Order: sequence, then structure tokens, then C-alpha cells
Amino acid sequence: MNFTSLQNGMCEGFVILKRCEKKTAKNGSEYLDLILSDNSGEIPAKLWDAASGELFESEMVVKVRGQIEQYNGKDQFRISQIRPASQSDGYKLSDLVPASETGGEQLYSMIMKKVSAFSDNDFKAVVTDIYEQNKEKLIKYPAALRLHHAMVGGLLYHTMSIVTMAEEVCRIYKNVNRELLLSGAILHDVAKVWELEESKTGLAKGYTAPGELIGHLVKGAMLVSESAKKLGVPESKAALLEHMLLSHHGVPEFGSPVRPMFVEAEILSSLDSLDAAIFEMSGAVEKVEAGSFSDRQWALDNRKIYNHGLAPDSKYKVNFKE
Repeated sequence: MNFTSLQNGMCEGFVILKRCEKKTAKNGSEYLDLILSDNSGEIPAKLWDAASGELFESEMVVKVRGQIEQYNGKDQFRISQIRPASQSDGYKLSDLVPASETGGEQLYSMIMKKVSAFSDNDFKAVVTDIYEQNKEKLIKYPAALRLHHAMVGGLLYHTMSIVTMAEEVCRIYKNVNRELLLSGAILHDVAKVWELEESKTGLAKGYTAPGELIGHLVKGAMLVSESAKKLGVPESKAALLEHMLLSHHGVPEFGSPVRPMFVEAEILSSLDSLDAAIFEMSGAVEKVEAGSFSDRQWALDNRKIYNHGLAPDSKYKVNFKE
């Protein structure tokens, strides 16, 4: 946690209340059972004798002071003072939530610069129309609720990562239609701004009801169809983009109603899976010493991930090419 150490042995800092529940101790007194979080991680916490617990709720930004103690072999924060944060405190939300290293506005501009250079006016028109309609959410939305790129601006970071890899694939394989592949890559997760419900912190707190019922693959294809009809784009070309969005999860077990049926769709599906796996593996090895294994990772088929210690930097970071 990004706490500041004090001379009296305590520490303090601004955190987000990821969880805040009022409970009753064995002696009948009320206390708050909390999880505090910032962009470095989270820690369980207790506020004993919490008569004013009604002042606090999940997703609030608060300032806390207290001590880190050991409970059952793990760190726990014992709160001595807590209060709601105010704008005059001057804290930065970016210090409290995971965020992409490259800002959403910059990523959006990088993507749209590539689209504006397309020679295929149909693909250019559809991608531009959908992105311009959703710009406000695109520049800040996470790519997931809990798994890969679940951070502020994570959606466009993941998208730009795939676009960057896709351009390298096109450089190697000359039979790939670059603008079709890039269009599918840019649009593949666009409907997550509709599927996910944003919290006060800029992260996702759950799924919308339509998002649960329909999902971003189908909704993304619907957005392409609607845009193409509006712009007069041939149905045959719109169908290619729709297929790429519907098939990018690869197999029915992961939500795709169809499997990829042409090379650009296959590449998109593979790159999407690859970027997500690199993100998850990088995060797992960051938490363990060289020569050690991580805990089992549910998102990686329950595998332990080994930190061989040979990487120049274990942190996930993409070298984007504008």
C-alpha cells in the first residue's frame, strides 16, 4: 500500500473502500470490516468500536491512519482514524486505482490516426462512426471486470496492443488484408462500454443487465450492422467485421457463437488470447521472487506461473508504434 510512515510508528494515506461491512463483535460492540485498496494492491482492515460506521460505504475515497499488524500470518490494517476524503485534500484518483501507462486520450488519437489513413473507405467509415459515438467511454473504460486489463483506460490499452501485434503479423504474412484485420482488432471489444457497468472509481463494478443477456460479442456485431446500414456500406463487407467480432473468443466454450472462418478472424482471435495471457502471466510473476512459482492462476487454466528471472522487466508494458 502507498502509505506514508509517521514518526509514531503509524502510517496514513488515501485509499478506496473496496468493501465496507458493519459487523458485531463477541462483546456486542460494532466494528467495520473493510478492504482498503490503491493502485499497488489491497489490504484487509478493521475499525473497532465503529459507532459512526454509517458515514462510510464501498467505493468511497477515505483517508486512514493506523498500523499494519499480522493476523493469521497475513497483513491487516488496524484503523485508528478514518474520514471521507474531500477535493481539497488534493489526492489523485490515478494513485488509487490501476490505470494504463498510456492515457486514454493518447491511445484514442493513436488508433484514429491509423484509421484515418485507411484506403478502404468502407472500413474507415464504420470504425470511425462507432468510435466517435463512444469516445467518452472508450478513453476511460477497463477491458474487463476482474481479469486482463481491468484498469482505467485498459480497454484501449488492450486494443492498441492487439493493433500493434496485428501490424507486425501483416508485415510477415503478405496474404493478410491489413485494414480488415486492424478494423476487427479496433472494434473487437468496443461493446464492453455497453456491457460493463462503471463504478465511481472508473473501474467496472459489474455487468449491465443487457450486457449479461447479450454480451459484447453479439452487441459489437449489432453496432457494426447498424453503422454499416446507416453509412451505406455493402452488407458483404459489414459481414466480415461482424464475423470477426462474433468469433474472436475462438470457441463456443468462451462465448463465440461461431469459430473463425477466414485468416484475419483467426489472427484476431489468437492475438486477443495472446495479449490477455501475457498480461495475466506478467502480473503473476511480478508477485514472486525469481526462481519461484506463483499461486495457481484461475484465468490461466489454474496453472502456476514460474518466474525464471531472465526477463529485463517482468511488468506488462507494450511498445506501441504510432
